[in-house]
Amino acid sequence: MIVACLVTPAAAAEAPEFAAGLPPLFEGAADPAAMWQILLASLLVVVCLSAVIVWILSALQKAQRANRRTAAAIDAALNNMSLGIVIVDAQPRLAFCNDAYLELYHLDRSEVRPGMHGREMVELRRRSCRIETGVDDLLRDVLSEGGQINDLPDGRAIVVKHRVLPNGGVVSTHEDCTEARQLSRQLASTKRFLESVVDNIPVCVTAKTPGDSRYILVNRAFETFMRTPRDRILGKRAEDIVSVTPSVSVDELDRAALATPSGRLRTEFSAFGNGAERIIDSNRVVVRNEDDEPEFVLSLFEDVTERRQLSRELEKTKKFLEMIIDHVPIALDVKRVKDGKYLFVNHTAEKIFNSSREAVVGLTAEEIYGSAAKLIVERDNTAIRKREQTLEEQPLQTKNGLRLFLTRRMPVLDETGEPQYLITTNADITERRQTESRMAHMAYHDGLTDLPNRAAFIKALTQMIDACAGSDEEFAVLSVDLDRLKEVNDVFGHSVGDQLLIEASRRIQDASRGGVVARLSGDEFGLIIDGPQPQAALEVAERLIEAMSDDFIIDGRSVRTGATVGAAIFPRHGADPAALLANAGVALMRAKARGRRTVGVFDAETDQQIRDRRALHQDLANALKSGQITLYYQPQALTGHGVIEPEFIGFEALARWFHPVRGFVSPADFIPLAEESGLIVELGEWILREACREAASWAKPMQVAVNLSPAQFQHGDLVGLVHSILLETGLQPGRLELEITEGVLIHDFDRGLSLLRRLKALGVRIAMDDFGSGYSSLTYLQAFPFDKIKIDRTFVLNLGRNTQSAAIIRAMIGLGHGLDISIVAEGVETQEQLTFLAHENCDQVQGYFLGKPAPIADFAAIVGQPVAPVPARRIS
Repeated sequence: MIVACLVTPAAAAEAPEFAAGLPPLFEGAADPAAMWQILLASLLVVVCLSAVIVWILSALQKAQRANRRTAAAIDAALNNMSLGIVIVDAQPRLAFCNDAYLELYHLDRSEVRPGMHGREMVELRRRSCRIETGVDDLLRDVLSEGGQINDLPDGRAIVVKHRVLPNGGVVSTHEDCTEARQLSRQLASTKRFLESVVDNIPVCVTAKTPGDSRYILVNRAFETFMRTPRDRILGKRAEDIVSVTPSVSVDELDRAALATPSGRLRTEFSAFGNGAERIIDSNRVVVRNEDDEPEFVLSLFEDVTERRQLSRELEKTKKFLEMIIDHVPIALDVKRVKDGKYLFVNHTAEKIFNSSREAVVGLTAEEIYGSAAKLIVERDNTAIRKREQTLEEQPLQTKNGLRLFLTRRMPVLDETGEPQYLITTNADITERRQTESRMAHMAYHDGLTDLPNRAAFIKALTQMIDACAGSDEEFAVLSVDLDRLKEVNDVFGHSVGDQLLIEASRRIQDASRGGVVARLSGDEFGLIIDGPQPQAALEVAERLIEAMSDDFIIDGRSVRTGATVGAAIFPRHGADPAALLANAGVALMRAKARGRRTVGVFDAETDQQIRDRRALHQDLANALKSGQITLYYQPQALTGHGVIEPEFIGFEALARWFHPVRGFVSPADFIPLAEESGLIVELGEWILREACREAASWAKPMQVAVNLSPAQFQHGDLVGLVHSILLETGLQPGRLELEITEGVLIHDFDRGLSLLRRLKALGVRIAMDDFGSGYSSLTYLQAFPFDKIKIDRTFVLNLGRNTQSAAIIRAMIGLGHGLDISIVAEGVETQEQLTFLAHENCDQVQGYFLGKPAPIADFAAIVGQPVAPVPARRIS
């Protein structure tokens, strides 16, 4: 410390000791007082300087303390930051490193020395975290805007950024961006997904700013619709894109959407482009931010031109269908289930209700019919309970009288499966049933005499056998042959012959006195006579011969004929229709051998024909094993215009037996034998296999028809057999046609129908053979969709002889065409028959006039087979 004493000049004068003590500097001074003034002034300066120095030192100490406090606060702040911070000077030497940096890289404070070089710091964290990347690579992009991202082995990602200070130093920040990076990737993936979804939506999607209405987003559908790439759309306004011109202002629609309270606006407008007008369905949604301010306008729209056109077409179709429904000849009504009120009634239904539809709609059945509605309501409720279609035939009284209707009731279920409506149709089938009745009568009866035909006779005979089986009852089967009928036809013509048959049938009926009488063929009649046998049969036969001995007066001419009768008695001479008819025929032949107008009774013991038949049966079994059976083929052709050389389309395979002793054996002889003995199953399989094998070798894909016996349907797996043969031979299923008779369905209708459906499912064609000769053909045509109907040859042979045959054939052709079934006429033997069939639009023909059955080699040119066919294999 400096101490200063101040003495005034007067005091100094009064104190000589003070003057004596002056330093030598002041000795000799002219004026001591002045000298003292100088001395005092100097002391004063020294004191002031000392005070300034003291103040400066004190201020420096305060500043140092403040700097230390600031540095401590900065250190505390930097150490509490989540970012790792490193500061180096311009050398570059470490000036600062916060705790977050040490934690990021798992470093200890003792490892970081003050003044460390910057590269040493990088090397230190590289070793600590086991980073394989070199130091230079770690510092490559640290000065960039995004910095350098270092992927650590432990899965973390650290972003490092360097910022250069004005003094040349560097501030380095280190931030763990692992979570942010994952979120960024998820966000990018989500964005790509949403963009992909929006881009693949078939509806046009756009987003525009609400202020200037510029596009900020469009999808691919919008690009396609506008026929403009999106880079030429984004940032543009709607009016800047001229490829499609809307009929309204798009901006006005945007403003209208912004003005709606809900922020939604749906409109429909037209757009013109590429010379066509399109209808656009638009839906706008205003998207707002957290401050409820419009952020952008989202628009979704699609081209609904085709939809609107379809809608209009649907409406037209609906009206058209309503018009059709209203005018169809089937009565239709719709009733609501919950209250039973009629909702719709077409024009035809008015005759069912006997009232106008206006008076019916809105009413219930009780309100329309009163107490008579009970039966209708019960049947309606039955269909509703079953939840399925019900079908019934019922007579209804109409203004045109009592008519027969086919009624269908079909409940309509809602989405829960409960009945909601009931649709009822009533089809007037009066005429149809009358026609079917007439056709059924034709199937059962002879067209000329109106007597039962062979099928009806066999049915009656079967019933008679069943009734008498197991009892002592007997009855006789008579086979009656008219004498000289051919001579009458030759001399007087077929019209007189037909009248003779009609008159003869009446006399036979009178003579039978209640017995069953049928016309079995041209001049053959059959009778069933009950009573003691053979007396009853002989009495009837004698009366019949006597009745036929009187002349017939026809068209003023006297025509003479006679009758020869053969009789077989049940059960002595047979226990089934075939045996009784055959034996009665044998007896007839024996009677003819004795002379006309005689009666013959079957004698089982002495009749050589029976023994021949049995021998023939045994020979047939051997023939199947020794290969005596072969196949002949008869051509089938399109009728065309009745020309002599028609277009051949296929063949029917027919079995032929060449006996080593008897020679040629007629199929009419051995086929019934095969059916009686059961050999028909084995024979039928061989015929089917050989016919398919032969047809598969033809160069032309012509059809081959094979007859199936009813016995084949009753034994074995017929469907599996046909399938395996088709696979074995390689024949296309569509080329195989299976011909059946109604006998297939007589014995077991359900099983036969099921087998036919399974056969048809294989792709083969099914034909009804001998149509018109049976008694249930119409029922079967209704039950199964046959591909072809073959008219029995007897009708064709009678063409030109009687008008009934022509009418029957014409009816059959019309029936087949009405059912979309091809018609084939068998037994065509003359040009006149072919011409008639062609004129009546018969589809196909078969018969001797086109070609007799022969080996396939005779038809090699037709099937495109220049070489001899493959020989048939023996049955083994």
